[in-house]
Amino acid sequence: TGRAVGLGYQQEIMARLKNHTLGYSGSQINVTLDNNTETFPLNQSLYFDFSHDTNIVSILTAFGLRQFAEELPAKDYPGDHNFTISHVTPFGARLDMEIIQTPKPLSPNRDGYLRGGKTKYIHFVLNQRTLPLGKSFPECDASRRDGWCELDAFIKVQDGMVARANFDHAC
Repeated sequence: TGRAVGLGYQQEIMARLKNHTLGYSGSQINVTLDNNTETFPLNQSLYFDFSHDTNIVSILTAFGLRQFAEELPAKDYPGDHNFTISHVTPFGARLDMEIIQTPKPLSPNRDGYLRGGKTKYIHFVLNQRTLPLGKSFPECDASRRDGWCELDAFIKVQDGMVARANFDHAC
């Protein structure tokens, strides 16, 4: 159910990235607010969306982030692991998503530009630390040192997340 709980947040972010309102969501979104540009503004330079720190794990799951999703063995202690809930969602946790436009595609090593035109990237920052999107999505290039993902690739990946949440069944 975690993915389904975070789905509304994911859908609102994706609607803003695609510059459209939401007429139907299939989740817990109040579309009377999200289908009106007076109450759901678009094409802004900065958005502030708020939620409870306890929802951040559900939001990360709804986006499909998997770098915390190690399989736990059934018979013994797994030892060191990447997922400590108090590190991901401490009181006052913060999840930032930045859209960055570069004049040309930026090299995964960040040592210069590649051939091409303007390129937009998305960067997730959780509690002031980069969440490397390539660890969750092969389309985002795991070799990128900055953890960024080309925005178009990220949007394509996210287009499949609503079906994966299976909101009606989960909730």
